[in-house]
Amino acid sequence: MTWETVIGLEIHVQLNTKSKIFSGASTAFGAEPNAHASVVECALPGVLPVMNREVVEKAVRLGLALDAKINRKNVFDRKNYFYPDLPKGYQISQLDAPIVERGKLEIVVGDEVKTIHVTRAHMEEDAGKSVHEGLSGATGIDLNRAGTPLLEVVSEPEMRSAAEAVAYAKALHGLVTWLDICDGNMAEGSFRIDANVSVRPKGQQEFGMRREIKNLNSFRFLEQAINYEVESQIELLEDGGKVQQATMLFDPDKGETRVMRLKEDAHDYRYFPDPDLLPVIISDEQIERARSAMPELPSEMAQRFIRDFGVSDYDARLLTASRAQAAFFETAAQASGQGKLVANWMNGELAATLNKEGLSLSASPIQADRLAGLVAKIADGTLSNKLAKQVFEAMWGSDLTAAAIIERDGLQQMTDSGAIEKIIDEVLAANAKSVEEFKAGKEKAFNALVGQVMKASKGKANPQQVQELLKAKLV
Repeated sequence: MTWETVIGLEIHVQLNTKSKIFSGASTAFGAEPNAHASVVECALPGVLPVMNREVVEKAVRLGLALDAKINRKNVFDRKNYFYPDLPKGYQISQLDAPIVERGKLEIVVGDEVKTIHVTRAHMEEDAGKSVHEGLSGATGIDLNRAGTPLLEVVSEPEMRSAAEAVAYAKALHGLVTWLDICDGNMAEGSFRIDANVSVRPKGQQEFGMRREIKNLNSFRFLEQAINYEVESQIELLEDGGKVQQATMLFDPDKGETRVMRLKEDAHDYRYFPDPDLLPVIISDEQIERARSAMPELPSEMAQRFIRDFGVSDYDARLLTASRAQAAFFETAAQASGQGKLVANWMNGELAATLNKEGLSLSASPIQADRLAGLVAKIADGTLSNKLAKQVFEAMWGSDLTAAAIIERDGLQQMTDSGAIEKIIDEVLAANAKSVEEFKAGKEKAFNALVGQVMKASKGKANPQQVQELLKAKLV
């Protein structure tokens, strides 16, 4: 039987406000346990929550970027459950009237562009954290994170592979950091992913029973967890078993998912309106102010890059994956006047080297101004692509400019026709057999002769001139 995977993601986006959603306590990461736990998060008798205005403003900003409906009237509900890191015994969230509904986000998987619809994004508070003390078996409770503002962004179950799920998660991560509503630090829990995964026979419209994999904090773990869970569910069904709705955890050391608990439904949480919080009413004027303050969005900037710098649609999407990437490209493209070449080097040699070294673009030894200098030397004929790679390697290990390295190492491309002709004559005299093979119609012999000329020039001869002059001598 052929199986189809169905995936929907629930992503918790921690908003980068300085204070918590319902109190003035700090949201700073890394403090001593419980240093930022206020009386509101500890649920002391008589204390009341007060809504953080900035949380609403950041939620509206995301709604606008997703081209979504923004609900003008927002009420909060209590989601009731018992857990040691939840002193109140309930979490304040939004059930029936989320602030954002019916949005959409484009993703790119390979050469395919696909639109994933966003069901909703609702405001809520985070819970605290249980800290397990290893071999001692003791567990402590740290309430620093309790009350930190979150937007839970829920997608439609429209992804059909782990690759699509990763592409969607990366696209949302790029968007929320682009909008400066979240720092995107997955290691610190600022962007956490829950994946709802099910399988069904190909062509069947009804969804299979889903399992939810909780708290995935890297794109690699997201892909591994989904692939394992899909294989596990298919194996279970083909053996005649049934998938039971459950909450799963992913063990990255073993590369497998395991059952954490049987899954609850909404009615298990006994939702009811929070009596301590008044409805939050968002006016048309507030939305228009937010709209006018929005930065240029990735999709808009990609179109501008295509129009102004002549890059391809594919390259434009890669270049606008993050604000840092886009700013790097625009700086280098404007400085060199060579948008296509900059795009090729950023998405090619630079990206590959950063990946190999495990570095982010911000930590790259070669920043935008230096890459622009290298690209300019390629564009004016000073460097061939082969020589440019040598210069790039030298730049990576030093703070010298491309021009300084060319001068120091004598790497300027040879463009003197007379000098190139002299090398060609020597190569032809030493490779009579290849000359005969070419004249007999073997095209590979020509490429071999070009290679010999480039080798004799130590890679400095202009490849195009070599081919033109060599062909003229052989014809």
